[in-house]
Amino acid sequence: MSPEFLLTSLIIVASPGTGAIYTIAAGLTRGSQASVLAAFACTIGIVPHLIAAMMGIAALLHASALAFAIVKYAGVAYLLYMAWQTLKEHGALRVETKADARSAWRVLRDGLAINLLNPKLSIFFVAFLPQFIAADEASPMARMLELSGVFMAMTFVVFALYGLFAAAMRDKVIGRPAVMAWLRRSFAAAFVALGAKLALTER
Repeated sequence: MSPEFLLTSLIIVASPGTGAIYTIAAGLTRGSQASVLAAFACTIGIVPHLIAAMMGIAALLHASALAFAIVKYAGVAYLLYMAWQTLKEHGALRVETKADARSAWRVLRDGLAINLLNPKLSIFFVAFLPQFIAADEASPMARMLELSGVFMAMTFVVFALYGLFAAAMRDKVIGRPAVMAWLRRSFAAAFVALGAKLALTER
């Protein structure tokens, strides 16, 4: 792994985005176990985009305005749904003292959907990973898989750290209704802003 790849990947992964925000929210409201589960879900949500990049499906999204728009606006709609759910006291950011299977499934579902419905990720991997594969590489596909694995591992670790830090602060905020109300509005606004950003993106 070149230092350039590792540094660039770290900057990309650590930059605030939908996955990071969702993982932090899970940590604050559901605790450390849910935050790690959210980080795992967001990381797994990258896999279809990597497969798409390797199979050339990303090229279709780049070439077809309709295909790109369908996936993009599905992602926008889901982010707006997450914003609406976040504002509700018993919605996505409801405080849970005891995790159950239904709660874990919801964390997984939302984490997967947030990354899965972002068509820019497929195109990003097509543009990003080949830059770190030598022109004379004997097995470019194997090299791409190796780079992808490192990127995903880095994503999981960084998101999990975000979530665990949020979970550590959990006791300081969940007992304060005014703080929780402010957090709900802040996270909802962040999801709306990210949805607007996605809506404005071009191929």
